[in-house]
Amino acid sequence: MVNQSAPEPAPNLWTHPRLAAAVADENWQQLFRVWRQLTGTSQTRLGALVGLAQSDVSEIERGRRRVTSSEVRQRIIDGLGVPAELLTGAPQPIPTPVSSLGLTSLAPDPDLLDRLTKVVASPARVDHATLDWLDRLLAEHRRAEDDLGSRPLIGIMRQQLSTVADLYAGASGVLTTRVVRLASEHAQFLAWMAQDQGDSAAALAWYDRSHEWALEADEPDMAATTLSMKAHLAWSAGNGQRCVRLGQAARRASPGVSLGVQGMAAQMEARGHALAGQADAAHRLLDEAERLIYRAAERPEDEPPWMYFYGENWFTLQRGMAEMHLRHWDGAVDLLRTGISALPVQYRRDRAWYGACLAHALAAAGHVDTAVQTAVDCADDAADVGRPHAWNELHTTAALLLRRGAPQARTLVDALRDY
Repeated sequence: MVNQSAPEPAPNLWTHPRLAAAVADENWQQLFRVWRQLTGTSQTRLGALVGLAQSDVSEIERGRRRVTSSEVRQRIIDGLGVPAELLTGAPQPIPTPVSSLGLTSLAPDPDLLDRLTKVVASPARVDHATLDWLDRLLAEHRRAEDDLGSRPLIGIMRQQLSTVADLYAGASGVLTTRVVRLASEHAQFLAWMAQDQGDSAAALAWYDRSHEWALEADEPDMAATTLSMKAHLAWSAGNGQRCVRLGQAARRASPGVSLGVQGMAAQMEARGHALAGQADAAHRLLDEAERLIYRAAERPEDEPPWMYFYGENWFTLQRGMAEMHLRHWDGAVDLLRTGISALPVQYRRDRAWYGACLAHALAAAGHVDTAVQTAVDCADDAADVGRPHAWNELHTTAALLLRRGAPQARTLVDALRDY
């Protein structure tokens, strides 16, 4: 029997960004995990609330079972007391002329590869104008993600990639190559958004898919970019050695890689060295990456469209991150402040992330009052864009201040609790 009486939630439980994001995406695997972490509830107790056996809860949490029944979905909503406004107020897909695709997770759907490598029935008409339009649409969505964050756009981009895949059968000659290139670019963007939402497994799957299609389309810039982004994934996991190796792989990926893409690979390799505490190697590679960026800036028309963000200011922020890893806190503070001050207002995602990092660096450098104020100031953006990494960095800052016995830490803890 389902317990029809939902548990009394902790104050503001459902405003937690990870929990709200799981509801918005109807990601029941993530919902179960985060809900149990926040409430300290066992799988057995959760199962009793939603009318599932403990073994079923475990299978859902491990991704081995999907919730496809509307009845089970409603039992979860009722049993856990999911607020109706999170369901009705979840981000809705922006209307776009694309075909529908059922979304069950962030990861690639099983049949997508087949659809892009086999002839499908009733192929759609393909021409250069249609592909030009899809190119522009992808570029616009990349920029929208800077402001909105990744969560509202994941479903839309999955739908667009489904449309690109359906175009494959109707293409021939150079149009076929363009379709595969578009698929590669969409997969890379989806990988980034999955990584941004903390789903590393899905991100890795999408990066692998993007890399394969980039090689098929003879697109060296994207092939190298996917390796650099996998280095970023390793860096996020704290694996400096793998970050270095993947950065090196990106640099030697293939001939014809643009100067900007080479620079991104060099700075990823530098990040890995910084994570490992190897200051000389990190600074040497950062200097090399900076030279490549300046050369790339002289011929921006030679850079691929997804490198629009990669410039001098962004690189200043990367130097700040490297100094954080090397525990050069005051240097990190100066660089991060400089970089954040030059970020466009609409870059809410980046302002939240780098603002949280600045708060951490300030706290580590002993500037407690400024650290707390900086953290509080960027909490709105961190919560609104639903970015787990920024949110976790704010909690790391609070924990650091608490360990050091700073009384101001309670101000930050209370502010974060309000979200």
